[in-house]
Amino acid sequence: TDQHFGARKNSKLFHDYFLKFYNDVFFPTLEAEGIDTIVDMGDTFDSRKGIDFSALSWAKNNYYDKLKDYTIHTIVGNHTAYYKNTNQVNSIDLLLREYENVKIYSEVTEIKLGNLGVLLIPWINPENEEKTFKDLKKTKCDVVMGHLDLNGFRATQGHIQEHGTDSTPFERFKLVYSGHFHVRSNERNIYYLGNPYEMFWNDCDDTRGFHIFDTETLEHTPIDNPYRIFHKIFYEDTNYQTFDTRKYENKIVKIIVKDKNDNKKFEKFVDKLYNSNVAELKIVENFEFNGWYSKDDDVFESEDTMSILNKYVEEADITLDKSLVQKMLQEVYQEACELI
Repeated sequence: TDQHFGARKNSKLFHDYFLKFYNDVFFPTLEAEGIDTIVDMGDTFDSRKGIDFSALSWAKNNYYDKLKDYTIHTIVGNHTAYYKNTNQVNSIDLLLREYENVKIYSEVTEIKLGNLGVLLIPWINPENEEKTFKDLKKTKCDVVMGHLDLNGFRATQGHIQEHGTDSTPFERFKLVYSGHFHVRSNERNIYYLGNPYEMFWNDCDDTRGFHIFDTETLEHTPIDNPYRIFHKIFYEDTNYQTFDTRKYENKIVKIIVKDKNDNKKFEKFVDKLYNSNVAELKIVENFEFNGWYSKDDDVFESEDTMSILNKYVEEADITLDKSLVQKMLQEVYQEACELI
């Protein structure tokens, strides 16, 4: 789920990172396990407004062309629906018509996976909301797979969705699996499976990958992605001569300085990282920011953007509904990410 082909403005750095996961982990696992069916639970492409031709070529050459012998069930997510009030115009339907093995769902649909009935639920919007919940009530399927914005689940590390869809209608099912939120989490019968790889700093150190689902036992098995692109280095007068920088080649690195008493040694430490061909390097040295940092806390400036914004709203002296302000900020942030 949430593959976001074309992410970060079709960044070659990120696509190379994605490809390592697919070539080293995803495709070999499919072959080794004898899998013949894939369920893509939304946000296959990153931008709902358009597609970079190079990104489309990358997705076809490196993913879809290699999966022509597999059945792929693909639902529309919020990033693949062009309009916010309907799923009818969507990128997967427009871009993937040449692949007869790719089945595309813009409306609630019951399918069979083996002998198991599964209800697929694409992104819920004003046009399909009423029908979606009617179908939820009448279906006899035990399992739901969708792209859901459910209330009370982790949207990102450190942020819980407070203005999403009520999860009560989903409680009667044996299992509910969803995309949309990129972090793994679960409550009762509902599982957010998380996306396959890191895309932003708020993904750092969070386990990613995909899952194998057994249609007979209803068990799901996580297959973790061992590769990371974001790395934090906590510098405490670290000896540059013995510090191994080789693993940071083509990585995005943040040095968080906790203790520095020799500027020349620090400069040599930084030079060694640059000589290892890091893709991007950021240095954070000032920790005492309006009294937010203390020795008992994690370094404030190492937090991701949404965590910083949410914390700012929580501590702000305002009379507005803070959770609503946080939701608005999250939406603006997501829109901005599509332009980065």
